[in-house]
Amino acid sequence: MSDTAESHIVLGHISSLYGIKGWVKIFSYTQPRKNILHYSPWWLNQQDRIEIETGRVHGKGIVAKFSGVDDREAATRFLNMKISVPRTSLETLPHDEYYWIDLVGLQVINQNGESLGQVSQLFATGANDVVVVKDKKTEHLLPFLKWVVLDIDLPNGVMRVDWDTDF
Repeated sequence: MSDTAESHIVLGHISSLYGIKGWVKIFSYTQPRKNILHYSPWWLNQQDRIEIETGRVHGKGIVAKFSGVDDREAATRFLNMKISVPRTSLETLPHDEYYWIDLVGLQVINQNGESLGQVSQLFATGANDVVVVKDKKTEHLLPFLKWVVLDIDLPNGVMRVDWDTDF
């Protein structure tokens, strides 16, 4: 493998087989889900580089066929593998946009300079995204809205928020 594992970003995983001609079903973590098809080659479990011959949206999911994989049995070896791409494959975002992976681990500080914990994960809801903040004892959910998340300082590992310590 020419790229280090640390320089890869996981975009999804292979969830099951599809048909008899070597196709697999993909569970994509990208938004929208079909964007995973914009990246090629993929790295499976950050070890095996594989080219996508073709792929498409299928219902609510994604299906893909790899180059040189022409039957169901050959595709079986890829089940449950994580799909990643080199970090350098991701597009550069505008100043005020972030990849979620870059926010995980940030120290969350409120306007009074009090630490609320660290970002452990983010997830989407129908109304807005949510930041999960964990400290030693508790887990708190903060809406990822511009009037709550005031500043993100990636170089210093800090997210400043307008939120009280009394959740």
